[in-house]
Amino acid sequence: MPGYVEDRWYKKGPPDGNGKPTRVETARHGQGKRYKVAGIPGVRARSFERLTGPHGANAWLAKAQHQATVGEFVDPRRGEILLTDYIEQEWWPNKAYDDPATQATVRSRVWTHIIPHLGDLQLNAVKAPQLKRWLTTMRALAGPGTTNQAWNYLASILQAAVDDERITKNYCRSQKSVRPPASPPPKPRAWDKAQVLAVREAIDPRFRIAVDIGVGAGLRAGEVFGLSVEDIDEENERILVRRQIKKIGSKLCYALPKGQKTRTVPVPSYLLKRISEHLAARPAQMISLPWSNPAPGETDREKELRAPQQHALILPGAAGGGMRRDAWDTRIWKPALAAARVIPQPVVKRQPIKTRPGTYRTVLTYAESRENGFHALRHTFASVQLDAREPIVAVSSWLGHENAAITLRIYAHMMPEADGRGRSAMQAWFEGSV
Repeated sequence: MPGYVEDRWYKKGPPDGNGKPTRVETARHGQGKRYKVAGIPGVRARSFERLTGPHGANAWLAKAQHQATVGEFVDPRRGEILLTDYIEQEWWPNKAYDDPATQATVRSRVWTHIIPHLGDLQLNAVKAPQLKRWLTTMRALAGPGTTNQAWNYLASILQAAVDDERITKNYCRSQKSVRPPASPPPKPRAWDKAQVLAVREAIDPRFRIAVDIGVGAGLRAGEVFGLSVEDIDEENERILVRRQIKKIGSKLCYALPKGQKTRTVPVPSYLLKRISEHLAARPAQMISLPWSNPAPGETDREKELRAPQQHALILPGAAGGGMRRDAWDTRIWKPALAAARVIPQPVVKRQPIKTRPGTYRTVLTYAESRENGFHALRHTFASVQLDAREPIVAVSSWLGHENAAITLRIYAHMMPEADGRGRSAMQAWFEGSV
């Protein structure tokens, strides 16, 4: 088997008077590590202080020979790169995302939750003890959902390092004793009719149609903002959900709905009437936005795919252009929630304006209330459909979920109780068998 250990401090000398070989000191005697392992094809030479023992030259030679033979050798020195350097120089440049918003989210999580706490470690030093300490830190800084997500990103990074032959083991996936907290199961809460009507009454009249569409068709906020006149099929009493408005960085663009799939939602004639009344009072506006990515395309193909599209939007922004989600939340949605007493009144602060000494601006800070976001209307739509015993597959399709299992996992608690019907069915079965 190829490979050998070289003693760099001594070499063979002339035989003594009895004909036995002698050893003489080399020019390197006493300098550096004494033993050098070399001669294994595809494996860089490595030096050691000791010849024997678990960390000596002989042990490493045997291990390297075996791994080289089966094609599994990974030079430990390749894992001495800092985790930060590996992420920035090798992992991130090779990540490709079709959705730039997803790319921005992943980058934010990695640079916020992984690099600051583990980035100064060598790649091959990210093992079970380090992961335990990191999870302890994360539990103090973030919720279980965020911690679980960051863990998955770290697992992806370490697995890429294994595939790149920089480390031999991904401790995120090989250690059953070190696991992240489970993400809390989604359990959305639907609003009752009185609460929906209270928020609708409190919201700026220009934007009440958003409440109607959210609760009447189950659209996400971005899908409501991207809804155009051409998407309303009055004849067949349905809405075609074909795009959304997304914010990437500071710019807006049109994009396919979440999951990259369009869908059709049946809607009641009452909602179609509300939409017609809204358009009669506030006509749709032609809004031009790039498609899928607001960044200029670098190739002819990218330029073609990202070419601007024009659509007659039912709900444009207050100042023209597309509706921005952050502006919607802070200037339209949360003030309506506060007025309807769904959330507390905002904290009012006066902040000095740096460019105009002696002047101040009023800043309203609303309490965070994720369960009362625009998505609550979508949950209400789902609860009404399920309470009416619409098939779960149909509701899943209308909501735009990837499959019915996702819908069932999210909304199972909203489904009508079935034990009474089951009890009656079993009673009838037993009575029929007598």
